[in-house]
Amino acid sequence: MWALPLVVAALAIPSQALHFFFDGATQKCFFEELPKDTLVVGHYEAEQWDEATRTYQLRPEIGVFITVEETFDNDHRVVAQRGGSKGRFTFSAADSGEHRLCFTPQNVASSGGWLSHGEPKGGVKFTLDMVIGETSKIESADKSKIDDIVQKVRDLNGRLQDIRREQVFQREREAEFRDQSESTNARVVRWTLIQLAILGVTCAWQLSHLRAFFIKQKLT
Repeated sequence: MWALPLVVAALAIPSQALHFFFDGATQKCFFEELPKDTLVVGHYEAEQWDEATRTYQLRPEIGVFITVEETFDNDHRVVAQRGGSKGRFTFSAADSGEHRLCFTPQNVASSGGWLSHGEPKGGVKFTLDMVIGETSKIESADKSKIDDIVQKVRDLNGRLQDIRREQVFQREREAEFRDQSESTNARVVRWTLIQLAILGVTCAWQLSHLRAFFIKQKLT
Protein backbone atom coordinates (compact mmCIF):
# COMPACT_ATOMS: atom_id res chain seq x y z
CA MET A 1 0.00 0.00 0.00
CA TRP A 2 2.84 2.36 0.84
CA ALA A 3 4.44 4.02 -2.14
CA LEU A 4 8.18 4.20 -2.52
CA PRO A 5 9.72 7.26 -0.87
CA LEU A 6 10.53 10.11 -3.17
CA VAL A 7 14.11 11.07 -3.68
CA VAL A 8 15.27 12.71 -0.48
CA ALA A 9 17.78 14.78 -2.40
CA ALA A 10 14.91 16.68 -3.97
CA LEU A 11 13.99 17.91 -0.51
CA ALA A 12 17.49 18.75 0.70
CA ILE A 13 17.16 22.48 0.07
CA PRO A 14 15.03 24.69 2.34
CA SER A 15 12.44 25.28 -0.38
CA GLN A 16 11.39 22.81 -3.05
CA ALA A 17 8.59 22.40 -5.53
CA LEU A 18 7.78 19.02 -7.04
CA HIS A 19 4.87 17.17 -8.56
CA PHE A 20 3.83 13.57 -8.94
CA PHE A 21 0.79 11.67 -10.15
CA PHE A 22 -1.87 9.60 -8.41
CA ASP A 23 -3.82 6.74 -9.92
CA GLY A 24 -7.14 6.90 -8.05
CA ALA A 25 -6.98 7.20 -4.27
CA THR A 26 -3.54 5.66 -3.95
CA GLN A 27 -1.58 7.02 -1.02
CA LYS A 28 1.90 8.32 -1.66
CA CYS A 29 4.45 9.16 1.00
CA PHE A 30 7.95 10.48 1.36
CA PHE A 31 10.30 10.80 4.28
CA GLU A 32 12.09 13.82 5.66
CA GLU A 33 14.71 14.01 8.41
CA LEU A 34 13.88 17.06 10.50
CA PRO A 35 15.69 18.65 13.43
CA LYS A 36 13.73 19.52 16.54
CA ASP A 37 11.55 22.65 16.36
CA THR A 38 11.87 22.86 12.58
CA LEU A 39 8.97 24.65 10.93
CA VAL A 40 7.52 23.07 7.77
CA VAL A 41 5.10 24.96 5.55
CA GLY A 42 3.57 23.25 2.51
CA HIS A 43 1.35 24.51 -0.31
CA TYR A 44 -0.28 21.96 -2.59
CA GLU A 45 -2.59 21.60 -5.59
CA ALA A 46 -4.43 18.48 -6.72
CA GLU A 47 -5.53 18.72 -10.37
CA GLN A 48 -7.69 16.12 -12.10
CA TRP A 49 -7.30 15.08 -15.73
CA ASP A 50 -9.96 16.58 -18.02
CA GLU A 51 -10.56 14.64 -21.22
CA ALA A 52 -12.43 17.55 -22.82
CA THR A 53 -9.52 19.97 -22.59
CA ARG A 54 -6.88 17.25 -22.22
CA THR A 55 -5.33 19.19 -19.37
CA TYR A 56 -5.20 18.92 -15.61
CA GLN A 57 -7.80 21.13 -13.91
CA LEU A 58 -8.60 22.05 -10.30
CA ARG A 59 -11.91 20.42 -9.30
CA PRO A 60 -13.96 21.33 -6.21
CA GLU A 61 -14.96 17.69 -5.76
CA ILE A 62 -11.34 16.61 -5.31
CA GLY A 63 -9.84 16.77 -1.82
CA VAL A 64 -6.62 15.68 -0.20
CA PHE A 65 -6.01 13.88 3.08
CA ILE A 66 -2.62 14.75 4.60
CA THR A 67 -0.85 12.91 7.40
CA VAL A 68 2.52 13.43 9.04
CA GLU A 69 3.91 10.71 11.31
CA GLU A 70 7.05 10.39 13.43
CA THR A 71 8.61 7.11 12.32
CA PHE A 72 11.04 7.21 15.25
CA ASP A 73 8.16 7.28 17.76
CA ASN A 74 6.01 4.29 16.72
CA ASP A 75 4.51 6.26 13.82
CA HIS A 76 3.05 8.86 16.14
CA ARG A 77 0.78 11.03 14.01
CA VAL A 78 1.31 14.78 14.38
CA VAL A 79 -0.82 15.93 11.43
CA ALA A 80 -4.12 14.55 10.10
CA GLN A 81 -5.67 17.15 7.86
CA ARG A 82 -8.35 17.10 5.18
CA GLY A 83 -8.24 19.88 2.66
CA GLY A 84 -9.60 20.91 -0.70
CA SER A 85 -7.97 20.55 -4.06
CA LYS A 86 -5.71 23.49 -3.17
CA GLY A 87 -4.49 24.36 0.27
CA ARG A 88 -1.77 24.73 2.86
CA PHE A 89 -0.47 22.75 5.82
CA THR A 90 1.96 23.66 8.58
CA PHE A 91 3.63 21.80 11.42
CA SER A 92 6.70 21.95 13.65
CA ALA A 93 8.87 18.96 14.46
CA ALA A 94 8.45 18.24 18.16
CA ASP A 95 11.57 16.06 18.18
CA SER A 96 14.47 15.35 15.86
CA GLY A 97 14.08 12.38 13.57
CA GLU A 98 12.53 10.96 10.43
CA HIS A 99 9.02 12.11 9.52
CA ARG A 100 6.71 10.45 7.01
CA LEU A 101 4.49 12.79 4.97
CA CYS A 102 1.61 11.09 3.14
CA PHE A 103 -0.97 12.43 0.69
CA THR A 104 -4.17 10.73 -0.47
CA PRO A 105 -6.60 12.23 -3.01
CA GLN A 106 -10.28 11.66 -2.23
CA ASN A 107 -13.71 12.58 -3.55
CA VAL A 108 -15.65 15.17 -1.54
CA ALA A 109 -19.40 14.55 -1.08
CA SER A 110 -21.78 17.15 -2.49
CA SER A 111 -23.02 17.95 1.02
CA GLY A 112 -19.58 19.14 2.00
CA GLY A 113 -18.53 15.95 3.81
CA TRP A 114 -16.03 13.31 2.79
CA LEU A 115 -16.74 9.97 1.14
CA SER A 116 -15.02 7.28 3.14
CA HIS A 117 -13.95 5.23 0.13
CA GLY A 118 -14.46 7.68 -2.72
CA GLU A 119 -11.81 7.61 -5.46
CA PRO A 120 -11.25 10.40 -7.98
CA LYS A 121 -11.88 9.26 -11.51
CA GLY A 122 -8.89 9.61 -13.81
CA GLY A 123 -5.37 10.65 -12.96
CA VAL A 124 -4.55 13.33 -10.42
CA LYS A 125 -1.53 15.58 -10.70
CA PHE A 126 -0.27 16.64 -7.28
CA THR A 127 1.97 19.70 -7.00
CA LEU A 128 3.74 20.32 -3.72
CA ASP A 129 5.77 23.37 -2.70
CA MET A 130 7.42 23.04 0.69
CA VAL A 131 9.54 25.35 2.78
CA ILE A 132 11.51 23.70 5.58
CA GLY A 133 12.99 25.69 8.41
CA GLU A 134 12.92 29.34 9.43
CA THR A 135 14.06 30.48 6.00
CA SER A 136 13.83 33.86 4.37
CA LYS A 137 11.10 32.50 2.09
CA ILE A 138 8.81 31.81 5.07
CA GLU A 139 9.53 35.26 6.41
CA SER A 140 9.10 36.99 3.05
CA ALA A 141 5.78 35.21 2.38
CA ASP A 142 4.20 37.11 5.27
CA LYS A 143 6.52 40.12 5.16
CA SER A 144 3.94 42.39 3.59
CA LYS A 145 1.34 41.39 6.20
CA ILE A 146 3.83 41.92 9.01
CA ASP A 147 4.83 45.30 7.57
CA ASP A 148 1.16 46.32 7.41
CA ILE A 149 0.62 45.27 11.01
CA VAL A 150 3.79 47.07 12.13
CA GLN A 151 2.70 50.22 10.30
CA LYS A 152 -0.76 50.04 11.88
CA VAL A 153 0.83 49.62 15.31
CA ARG A 154 3.06 52.62 14.65
CA ASP A 155 0.05 54.68 13.55
CA LEU A 156 -1.84 53.68 16.68
CA ASN A 157 1.18 54.55 18.84
CA GLY A 158 1.39 57.91 17.09
CA ARG A 159 -2.28 58.59 17.72
CA LEU A 160 -1.87 57.51 21.34
CA GLN A 161 1.04 59.92 21.75
CA ASP A 162 -1.06 62.71 20.23
CA ILE A 163 -3.89 61.94 22.65
CA ARG A 164 -1.47 61.93 25.58
CA ARG A 165 0.02 65.27 24.50
CA GLU A 166 -3.47 66.71 24.16
CA GLN A 167 -4.35 65.45 27.63
CA VAL A 168 -1.20 67.02 29.09
CA PHE A 169 -1.96 70.28 27.28
CA GLN A 170 -5.55 70.28 28.59
CA ARG A 171 -4.34 69.60 32.14
CA GLU A 172 -1.88 72.47 31.86
CA ARG A 173 -4.63 74.76 30.53
CA GLU A 174 -6.94 73.69 33.37
CA ALA A 175 -4.21 74.31 35.95
CA GLU A 176 -3.47 77.73 34.43
CA PHE A 177 -7.16 78.62 34.37
CA ARG A 178 -7.56 77.46 37.97
CA ASP A 179 -4.58 79.55 39.08
CA GLN A 180 -5.94 82.58 37.25
CA SER A 181 -9.39 82.07 38.78
CA GLU A 182 -7.94 81.74 42.29
CA SER A 183 -5.77 84.83 41.76
CA THR A 184 -8.72 86.82 40.43
CA ASN A 185 -10.92 85.72 43.35
CA ALA A 186 -8.19 86.68 45.81
CA ARG A 187 -7.83 90.13 44.23
CA VAL A 188 -11.61 90.64 44.30
CA VAL A 189 -11.80 89.73 47.99
CA ARG A 190 -8.81 91.94 48.81
CA TRP A 191 -10.24 94.91 46.92
CA THR A 192 -13.61 94.39 48.59
CA LEU A 193 -11.95 94.47 52.02
CA ILE A 194 -10.04 97.59 51.06
CA GLN A 195 -13.24 99.27 49.90
CA LEU A 196 -15.01 98.29 53.13
CA ALA A 197 -12.12 99.67 55.15
CA ILE A 198 -12.17 102.94 53.19
CA LEU A 199 -15.95 103.22 53.66
CA GLY A 200 -15.59 102.52 57.37
CA VAL A 201 -12.90 105.17 57.77
CA THR A 202 -14.94 107.63 55.71
CA CYS A 203 -18.08 107.02 57.75
CA ALA A 204 -16.17 107.39 61.00
CA TRP A 205 -14.58 110.65 59.84
CA GLN A 206 -17.93 112.05 58.68
CA LEU A 207 -19.61 111.12 61.96
CA SER A 208 -16.78 112.70 63.92
CA HIS A 209 -16.94 115.84 61.79
CA LEU A 210 -20.75 116.12 62.16
CA ARG A 211 -20.54 115.61 65.92
CA ALA A 212 -17.93 118.33 66.19
CA PHE A 213 -20.08 120.61 64.01
CA PHE A 214 -23.17 120.03 66.11
CA ILE A 215 -21.25 120.65 69.33
CA LYS A 216 -19.80 123.85 67.92
CA GLN A 217 -23.22 125.07 66.89
CA LYS A 218 -24.57 124.08 70.34
CA LEU A 219 -27.22 121.96 68.70
CA THR A 220 -26.64 119.09 71.00
